[in-house]
Order: sequence, then C-alpha cells, then structure tokens
Amino acid sequence: MEPESTPDAGTTPNNATGSENLPDLASETFTSLRDQLEPLWNDGAAFILSLGQTWRLYQVAIIFAIAVLAWVIGKMVDPKIHDWLRTREGWSKRRLRFAIHLRRRVPMILFVLLAWLVTSVMREMTWPSRSYLIAAVGTLATAWVFVGLASVVVENRTLRRTTKWGMWIYVTLYYLGVTEEIGEVLDNLAISTGTFRISLLDVISAVVVTAALFALARMFSRASAEKVRNNEDISPSMQVLTVKFIQLLLYGAAFFLGLKVIGVDLTGLAVLSGAIGVGLGFGLQKVVSNLVSGVIILLDKSIKPGDVISLGETFGWIQQLGARYVSVVTRDGREYLIPNEDLITGQVVNWSHTNSFVRLDIYFGTAYGDDPHKVRKIAISAAASVERVLSFRPPVCHIVGFGDSSVDYILRFWIDDPTGGLTNIRGNVYLALWDAFAENDISIPFPQREVRLLEDANDGTAKAGA
Repeated sequence: MEPESTPDAGTTPNNATGSENLPDLASETFTSLRDQLEPLWNDGAAFILSLGQTWRLYQVAIIFAIAVLAWVIGKMVDPKIHDWLRTREGWSKRRLRFAIHLRRRVPMILFVLLAWLVTSVMREMTWPSRSYLIAAVGTLATAWVFVGLASVVVENRTLRRTTKWGMWIYVTLYYLGVTEEIGEVLDNLAISTGTFRISLLDVISAVVVTAALFALARMFSRASAEKVRNNEDISPSMQVLTVKFIQLLLYGAAFFLGLKVIGVDLTGLAVLSGAIGVGLGFGLQKVVSNLVSGVIILLDKSIKPGDVISLGETFGWIQQLGARYVSVVTRDGREYLIPNEDLITGQVVNWSHTNSFVRLDIYFGTAYGDDPHKVRKIAISAAASVERVLSFRPPVCHIVGFGDSSVDYILRFWIDDPTGGLTNIRGNVYLALWDAFAENDISIPFPQREVRLLEDANDGTAKAGA
C-alpha cells in the first residue's frame, strides 16, 4: 500500500470552489437564458441563411420594391389628402382625428394592398410556396395597420403609444410563432424576495394591460359623461356627482386589475389602505374637509353650475364644481377658486337657488316743490321702460322720508337674469329716471349752504379789538 498523503498546512480537505458548493443565482440565470436563447438564435440564423435561396431572394426584392412603390405613391397623394381634409369643416373632432391618423398610415395601407395583390397574382401563376414570404409580411403589415387604427380611440397620447407599441410587439411575436419562447425568457428575468416574485414579463404585461384598461376606462368615462350631461332629467349638481363617481369607479377598477396582473396580493392592501387613510385624515384635514364638503354640495344641491352667488366681496356665477374648490367667474373676468369648505361653513347668497328672480332697490330724491304723486308715476314708468326690468312684476315707488333738502324715494324693480349683471341694470334705470325727470321739469336737489355775515357782530368784534 502506498502511504496516505498528508494535506499541506493551510489547506482544507475536499476544498472546492464556491461555484461548485454554493449555487450562484446569477450564473444559473445566465445559463438558463443562454439555453433558452440558443434555439431562437439558431432558428433566426437558419431563416436568414434560407433567404439566400433563389425564390426567397426574389420575394425579398419584391417586398422591397412594394415598400418603395407604396412610399412613393403615399408621398404623391399626401398633399391632395391634406387639402381635402382642410375642406371638411363640418366634421366632428373625433372624425377628424381618425382621418388624420388614417392619412399618416396611407403608405402602410398601400403596402398591404399591393402585397396581397402581388400574392394573389403569384399564387395563380406559380407555386404558393414561392409567395409565402410576401404573404407573411403582408399579414404582419395588415395586423400593424389594424392595431394602429384601433389605437385612435385612445385620446391620451401616453396611453395610446403604450398600448399601440405593446400590441405591435405582441402581434409581431405571435405571427413569428415565438411568443412562448420569448415569454419564457422574460419570465426568467425575475426578482425574488421571499415568497414574492416579479419578472420582466409581469412588468411588461402589467404596463400594457394597465394602459389598455385605462384607455378603455377613459373611453367609457367620456361616453357615459356625455350621456349624463345630455340627460335633462338630472340636475347639474347630480350630473357632476355621477360623472365623478363613474370616473372613480372605472379608473379604480383599471388600477387594481393592473396590480392583479403582476400578482400583487390585494388583500394586503386593505391594512395598508386603512393606515394610509388614518394618516391622510390627520395630515390632510383641510384637503379631506374640502373633498367631503364638495360631495355634500353636490348632494344637497345648494349650489350648481350657472348659479349666481355672493360670498363676501366676491360676486359672480359658478363656472365649475370641482372636487376641492368651486370656480366662480366675476363680471370683470376674474376666476376665483373658492374652497368647498368656505361654501359649507360660511354665509353664501345664492341669487338663483330656487328661481332666478332678483329684486333691486335704488334711492333718489326730488325737490319739495315737486308733486310726489307725479314723481312716483314718472319713476315707475321710467323703470318699466328699461329692457331687462320685468313687466309682470311691475316696479313700485315709495316715499321713505323727508330729508334736509329733498323728499327721499325708493324704487324697486325685478329682473330674472342676474348673470347679466346688477350694476349695469341699476345704471340703466338711473339714466331712465334722469331723462324722465328732465322731460317733466322735476329737479333733483343737492345740498346748498349760505354763509351770512352780520354787521352788529362785526362792529362788536372791532370794538373789542380796539
């Protein structure tokens, strides 16, 4: 027997590298990806080499010629289509958007038509296999055209591009027959933390699905909002509340479905949402108060879009009811954003709450020498002659006192369009009174003071000074 070898100092028996005893996750992932991508690479290389065959080269040349011809024809007809679209003034905005997107895809549409035309002719003249590549490219181009046109319904630019590119990539992989292989590769690129695992495939699926769901939610939200606003049986405040509720429901459903796609456990969000709600309640009291006040305003119908209100020194009509504030536009064009809480806790004058009738008062005075009975009749007739003053609620005029230099009157009249302004109608009535008084020789007095110097008082003062 040979003597047993003794290990050298500083060494450990059965010493092995860390990669042999401790599995390296990165190394395994790289090896797995290499094993998955190698068949795809071989198939792609084989396909590229097959293009060197005679009829494959002919088909590639025909496809290139069709593309160039479609591009040239598209450039030629584009100015004519542009000029024709500029004459379509009566078209709706949605119809014009679709026409513009269709104009941009004219070269691709021409390519599809020419590709299928050439394919049909070649199948009649020769073997179908000699036009297989042209038919495959035509099928893929057709799918691209339909995806591009279908994405027009998504009005948001970011959502439209995300959905369109996601569908283009999927359609391309589907027609190439490599969806399962690419899916396995993307699923292998994952991050694991405990029981939670998320892969690149989950992220891409979540982005595409969420974008598509948000696009559908936006489309249905706009359609439902249009129907609600066109329903005259629903009050304006309830229309706003209904539209907000539908938007919250649709976008919330799209968000949670997107989370479900990537495998997020929604039951864990219940505790998190409760904690967030408590934190928001303490940290955002004013914001939450305004949100709740906005819901109360919509429910009790105290104010609604179009109402004329006065809040402090602000007078105007309500332009929009928001979740946090109310937009009030004044006569001078200023737009005040008043928090909803101020409308709930403060005193608000709603000039058109139950009806639009508004009574206005103006004061004036005449000389004591004028007949008050005649003055009252003239004042009532002058106010009634103004255009916006209501005739079925006739003006009235009363004496309210005897002043130092005039008999004081009050003239009251009604209008039903406070949105047209209050100061201007008062000014028109004052002008009518001025013209009527001038025609009937009725004077409007103003205070006069006389200063008299007494001679006796002057003499006494002079003597005292001497």
